[in-house]
Amino acid sequence: MSGDGAFRYCPQCATALREIVQAEDGGDKRRLRCPACGYTHWNNPTPVLAAIVELDGRVLLARNAAWPGRFFGLITGFMEAGETPEEGIRREITEETSLDTEALSLMAVHDFQRMNQVIITYHARCRGEVRLSPELSEYRLLEPAAVRCWRAGTGLALAQWLMSRGLQPQFLDDTPKADAA
Repeated sequence: MSGDGAFRYCPQCATALREIVQAEDGGDKRRLRCPACGYTHWNNPTPVLAAIVELDGRVLLARNAAWPGRFFGLITGFMEAGETPEEGIRREITEETSLDTEALSLMAVHDFQRMNQVIITYHARCRGEVRLSPELSEYRLLEPAAVRCWRAGTGLALAQWLMSRGLQPQFLDDTPKADAA
C-alpha cells in the first residue's frame, strides 16, 4: 500500500493499479483498478468504534500514548471481523481501561472523511477500577458539565450526549465573549 493508504499494486496479479473511470450503478466512477485483471480497489471507509465511558457519573477521557500534545479523547478502536459493533466496543473498553460495561446505547454515527472512517459512538455505563493499557498514557474523569468537546467525529457525538443530558456543550475552540457593557 502507498503512504496514503491506497493500494499501488493489484492484490490478485501484482500489476500496477491505475485510476480508471468505469461505469458503475451510480454512473461513471474513477477508482484504482487493475488494467490486467479488472480488480477494483473500492477504498470503502473503515468502521471505528468509540465510547463515551461513564464511570460513577463522570466521563472518562484518555490520552493515546502515540498522540503528540495533551489531547484527551474517547475510548476508540477498530471493529474486528466476526464481532458486532456492541461486542467490539465492549472489548475495546475492557482492553484499554479494564472496566466492565454494564449498559451500552448507540449515541451517534459520524463520518471522519480525513481518515476514511465511519465512527460508531456508544454511551457506555461502566464499573470497576481504571487500569490503562500501554496504548493509553493517562486519563481524566470529568463531571459532564466540565467536559470540553471538539468539532469533529467523536467530539460531535460527545456534544450530542451532553445535550441529551440537558447540558450545553462547550468546545475546545470556544473563546470567552467580552462583556457588552
